[in-house]
Amino acid sequence: MNPIATRPRVIIIGSGFGGLFAARALARADVDIRLIARTTHHLFQPLLYQVATGILAPGEIAPATREVLAHQDNVQVEMGDVTDIDLDARTVTAATLGVARTYGYDHLIVAAGANQSWFGNDQFAEYAPGMKSVDDALELRGRIFGAFELAELAAAAGRDEEAEALTTFVVVGAGPTGVEMAGQLAELSRRTLRHDFRHIDPRTAKIYLMDAADAVLGSFDESLRDKTRTALEKLGIDVLLGAKVVDVDARGLEYEDEAGERHRIEALTKVWAAGVAASPLAGRLAEQVGLTVDRAGRIPVRADLTLPGHPEVYVVGDMVALDNLPGVAQVAIQQARYAASRIKATLGGKPVTEPFSYFDKGNMATISRFRAIAEIRRLKVTGFPAWVLWLGVHLVYIIGFKSRVTTLLHWLVSFLGRGRSERNITEQQIFGRLAMNRVSDLPEKAGRNVGWLPDGEDQGS
Repeated sequence: MNPIATRPRVIIIGSGFGGLFAARALARADVDIRLIARTTHHLFQPLLYQVATGILAPGEIAPATREVLAHQDNVQVEMGDVTDIDLDARTVTAATLGVARTYGYDHLIVAAGANQSWFGNDQFAEYAPGMKSVDDALELRGRIFGAFELAELAAAAGRDEEAEALTTFVVVGAGPTGVEMAGQLAELSRRTLRHDFRHIDPRTAKIYLMDAADAVLGSFDESLRDKTRTALEKLGIDVLLGAKVVDVDARGLEYEDEAGERHRIEALTKVWAAGVAASPLAGRLAEQVGLTVDRAGRIPVRADLTLPGHPEVYVVGDMVALDNLPGVAQVAIQQARYAASRIKATLGGKPVTEPFSYFDKGNMATISRFRAIAEIRRLKVTGFPAWVLWLGVHLVYIIGFKSRVTTLLHWLVSFLGRGRSERNITEQQIFGRLAMNRVSDLPEKAGRNVGWLPDGEDQGS
């Protein structure tokens, strides 16, 4: 890209669904695009749980952004953490390894997405990781498969109570991600690992799915919610509703039921799949235009996705509070394409005046092998037909032919057989985040802090 080009400058922040699809929608526009993102890949977030449970490799759901956009001549990809947006000066400041760079823009699309939210209890993250990034999924994979390995050692040494805690898994949040994660934990323990150990029976693993709400998959039709709960319970999953998590530590968690009574579950592996918080950039934008973000940190935008007084700035995806739209990929994709169409129309002297309108293509979630639910307007599908539909839709939205082929092959191996090719784990996957947060701590200390090393045992060399 010519650094002194005089074409209109478009900056896109984020490489998720909103950012990537905005860039692709501007492929033939007479503009120079700079896409800035914290990671170098585009993440297909709905399948992260399959990375965490050993079905898929990270590369299959997270292709390199540069590779995806390699043949689009008008775009430049940069890795950087956007630290400031000055709406009046029309500049964006990004930093990489502490080195800051500031760029001017003529049009700006902010698609920085959302992060996991622990509802003000960020300390829970140390013991109950979320699932919003490849790092999260790999850490969880290490914890999940590592739990079975440590349980085998504990059972061989006669420490049955410890082995039971190690093979107890709690998923917090009964939305689509939580349901899918719990279902795959059941498949993993009941099918994939059932013949692999000598001192434990993985089929006896306890799996809890809990939520403070009174139903699973609250955004779905009531009949589908009931069928989902029944299907989960048939898999041996304990569904705890009206259960509010009040404390999480290395060895387990505590929750309050609807009557206010406190209970404890001893479980070393916890997965947090409840709650999201918009990127902090939403708050910074809101301050500059006199708006207030909602409880999830999302910024209210105009009907055309712009900010008051700044028709050149579009905010899309999980950062947006508009018409109670859900934080799903389809919303981000349609908003990104709409923003791109407005920019192209402005360049052509024919501004788009119609407000953004979301076309709801439906909701779907997989429960386990051959079981899913789908709600497409008035059509409600369950069981195997919904599962096939789920497979097809997800294959369509995975970026790249190579990723689609390898994903399909992995699905065939995992769903028709029992194998999972991505079962390799390392201590680095489990302790990496803690090591970065606590550079001065010894590895064995970090291990004890997350409850992975039994009392009286060393980590080994």
